[in-house]
Amino acid sequence: MTTISKQDRDRAPLYDAMADHQRGRHANFHVPGHKSGRGLLREASGLFSSIMSIDYTEISGLDDLHQAEGVILEAERLAADCFGAEETYFLVGGSTVGNLAMISALCAPGDILLVQRNVHKSVLNGFMLAGAKAVFLPPSWDPHLGVPTGININSVKEAIKRYPEAKGLFLTNPNYYGMGLDLEPITDFMHAQGKPVLVDEAHGAHYGFHEDLPKSAISMGADIVVQSTHKMLTAMTMGAMLHIQGKLINREAVKQRLTMLQSSSPSYPIMASLDLARKLMHTQGEEWVRKGLQVVNYLRKLLDQKAEFEYSFNSYPLVSGPGYTTVDPFKITIRERTGTLSGPQLRDALESRGCYVEMADARNVLLVLTPASTEDDVTRLYEALCNICLEELVEKKELQPPITNIYNLPSLTHISQPVKFDMRNLQNEGISYSLATSSVDVQQAIGKCSAEMVIPYPPGVPLLYPGERITEAAAEMLEQFRALGIKFQGTAYGQTRKLKIYT
Repeated sequence: MTTISKQDRDRAPLYDAMADHQRGRHANFHVPGHKSGRGLLREASGLFSSIMSIDYTEISGLDDLHQAEGVILEAERLAADCFGAEETYFLVGGSTVGNLAMISALCAPGDILLVQRNVHKSVLNGFMLAGAKAVFLPPSWDPHLGVPTGININSVKEAIKRYPEAKGLFLTNPNYYGMGLDLEPITDFMHAQGKPVLVDEAHGAHYGFHEDLPKSAISMGADIVVQSTHKMLTAMTMGAMLHIQGKLINREAVKQRLTMLQSSSPSYPIMASLDLARKLMHTQGEEWVRKGLQVVNYLRKLLDQKAEFEYSFNSYPLVSGPGYTTVDPFKITIRERTGTLSGPQLRDALESRGCYVEMADARNVLLVLTPASTEDDVTRLYEALCNICLEELVEKKELQPPITNIYNLPSLTHISQPVKFDMRNLQNEGISYSLATSSVDVQQAIGKCSAEMVIPYPPGVPLLYPGERITEAAAEMLEQFRALGIKFQGTAYGQTRKLKIYT
């Protein structure tokens, strides 16, 4: 690896090159067509002109993402040093493209990959693209929030015993709510089998930069890790990174898949924002996180004054529970304790008062703070909650015991048989399905196999995947979600009450 000096860390080579080019005021005879923003509608110029002025393409001096040899390669090497990897690639399609590349680079058609069941939809899409088979491992459950958490190492060992030919293990760590595992026992076990661990760490790009945050997946031995740098750090939306270490990953295959999956015209503003996000963490990361944690602590103190609202996690900064040993202190869930407001209703009440949350499930709203959050933001949230108490008359009602969330994935109780995801042919539980489908009422779908991904969004974890048998519990859960106003992706069920099944 190239030695990185303190002076190197203070640079942002890609951004600096783009800024230098912009200052040159060159005549522009290349794409994009807006010509550095001059072609914008007048009413849009105020918001867009600055960013459009550095919306470049692969011109001399600005390198090429797909054949990085200059400033992009320098920026990626600095990112590898910052995040503790041996090699890092910039992604302009979010963690989604990283998940697709990881799976398709590791697996050939028919290969088996162990995967925890509560993964993002992009992971299942990765299986479809690769034609690989998934052996699903059941996660544990948090009884308080009622959400799936991490997997047990005993499940990993049992799955390897049953399927020694598996190419590796795919994990999500942390989950959407910030719950995570100590991965070292799992990575140590898998490496003893000569098999890699792939991690979707989309929500953990800030991990490892402060003693009060969990360790990063790379530092715990994961072989290839994707991080959404835009989620918890300062990159633009769709900006992500893919980190690799060790000898168990075919790096040339990963690069080839990224070339296939990423646009041949990648966004230079997104890539520059990755460069700048890295520079911030390289030079000020620990102090920046420390200031953010002070804001989190301020919010917790305010919430302690409102008995009508319960928040998790009550131990700061780290707690443990079933299937998790760490939590992200920047992720805070709030629920209203009198039973007056569901999660979506609390979300709507907050939004009507100018406070927009990350997501709502049946009982909770999820707040995502980052080191960029401010005390002014937190004060406004607290004032909104106080107004909700008054205007919804919540404070005059009796507080109820904690209510378990209804969110549940009915098929997560055992290690599955290999499930083949192939866009031309589907196999599950030893049964092959034709691609003939029909749409039926949710109650008529019970006992049939889903022909679509049914995804409550956010968080984007499929409740049903193509070929999965629809149980009565799953149908009941869908009805509850729909009644609460939770949105779905991948299906028309939210509008029609019909599910697409294989016939």
